[in-house]
Amino acid sequence: MLGQRLRHFRVAKGLTLDQLGGRVGIAPSQLSMIENGRREPRLSVLEQLAAALDVRLADLLDETPPTERAALEVELERLQQGPLYRQLGLPDIRVTRSMPQETLEALVGLHRELARRSRDAIATPEEARRANTELREHMRGEDNHIAEIEEIASRMLRDVGHTTGALTHRSVSVMAERLGFELIYVSTLPHSTRSVTDLEHGRIYLPPASIPGGHGLRSMALQAMAHRVLEHSEPADYAEFLRQRLEINYFAAACLMPLEQSVTFLKARRQHRDIAVEDFRDAFGVTHEAAALRFTNLATTHLGMTVHFLRAGDDGAVYKAYENDGLRLPVDVTGSTEGQFVCRHWAARRAFDRTTRTTEFYQYTDTPEGTFWDSAQIGSASTGEFSITVGVPFADAKWFRGRETTVREVSRCPDVSCCKRPPAQLAERWKGKAWSSAKLHAHILSPLPSGTFPGVDDQELYEFLEAHAPR
Repeated sequence: MLGQRLRHFRVAKGLTLDQLGGRVGIAPSQLSMIENGRREPRLSVLEQLAAALDVRLADLLDETPPTERAALEVELERLQQGPLYRQLGLPDIRVTRSMPQETLEALVGLHRELARRSRDAIATPEEARRANTELREHMRGEDNHIAEIEEIASRMLRDVGHTTGALTHRSVSVMAERLGFELIYVSTLPHSTRSVTDLEHGRIYLPPASIPGGHGLRSMALQAMAHRVLEHSEPADYAEFLRQRLEINYFAAACLMPLEQSVTFLKARRQHRDIAVEDFRDAFGVTHEAAALRFTNLATTHLGMTVHFLRAGDDGAVYKAYENDGLRLPVDVTGSTEGQFVCRHWAARRAFDRTTRTTEFYQYTDTPEGTFWDSAQIGSASTGEFSITVGVPFADAKWFRGRETTVREVSRCPDVSCCKRPPAQLAERWKGKAWSSAKLHAHILSPLPSGTFPGVDDQELYEFLEAHAPR
């Protein structure tokens, strides 16, 4: 962009390369290399060029394209240097002054379409599992803690005067107003969205405030605001989409359960050896899952504990998982844990066996990696029941309510003889004498719409925005 702006100001001044080079003592060939982005000049040279052109240094360094053609030329250059084009093994196309504008527009358009189709192609279950695995490993290395987002959330809460207790809907609205947004509740959101943000008119559309569990609207609004606060741009690939989703969820949790108040609360409970996710949940008015996940953000960095977390369906399939305490999560050959089945002896599945499910279920489990203590709570959604499990190694169980439990299981997984292979006698008894029809999940036949944002139908989204835009 520096070269484009330099050429723009030189031509506007009516100077040739020889004339401008003569004024600043630079060979025309060297000046041409700077304009073509092949050489980066020293700051002293830039100051001389700005003076010779009678413009400010800041004008040369501005990243705004000076003309529409310049924008296209820079975009083509960047696209040709990207990994997608490089993988094709094709030569670069050098843009000359004589190249027609229509040709340039066609080339850039082809590159954009190539990138779009590539994004659509990789938004597959395989790509999702790979990206999820990489993101989980990254967060494991960070102890599931993002200090930068904690600071941003703390600053925004201070700005609206929130100090104690649950974050109110009013405070969330004020936070939105400070960012230039109005919260609007509608019953006609596109079916593939949880919220929609109209950047042009400063509106965030959310489901009706009267829906069951409406407290979740605070989290939805905060997540929508987080894209602006964290300066997100349209995701270039599925991995970036997942990272952005993790960051907006983290921001919402850091606002609903502020760092200072949360750590103070948890340390006080640890002092009394009475840490309980259900108390943490109730103190800040959030869901059990939100409190459990927030605990993993703080446990290692601020309490010195390693932990694990699981959300599993009633069939044992993993929806979300995290660990930095050595628990061996079930994984497939790619290292992905989503969709794998936890051991039948783990608390995440044993909790479903209880008749009364309104309270937390506690259990010790002996595994090949050591003994772990777990607290599990059952929840329900439109898709069925699920369990939320938080656990720690045996040595840290002393800090938690429920440590006195006498429930103890033994798990030998991933040894298939533990729970994945039926007893030989039972298998022999029914071999060839049974037939079962598997349940087919609807999402297998309904792939996610391919759009700018994975899972969101662009046409439905834009029609919604057009219908609700101010007139």
